[in-house]
Amino acid sequence: MPNRRPRLTLRGSSATPEETAAVIAAVEQFLRDTVPPAAPVAERRDPWVRAALLEGVGREPDEPTPWGDPHPW
Repeated sequence: MPNRRPRLTLRGSSATPEETAAVIAAVEQFLRDTVPPAAPVAERRDPWVRAALLEGVGREPDEPTPWGDPHPW
């Protein structure tokens, strides 16, 4: 998994190196604490359920959808 964290730098400040490090650490902590939860992994649909749904709409399994999707699920 690639590292998607931004590289933080404090520019144009009269802060000491210790103060700069403290500010950057606080911002990094905030970013870690407020990260959105990971999206759940999509569950693979049971082939029998797929067949039943296709049968229910009266469409052959190999036909594209009305929108032209070659393999909708």
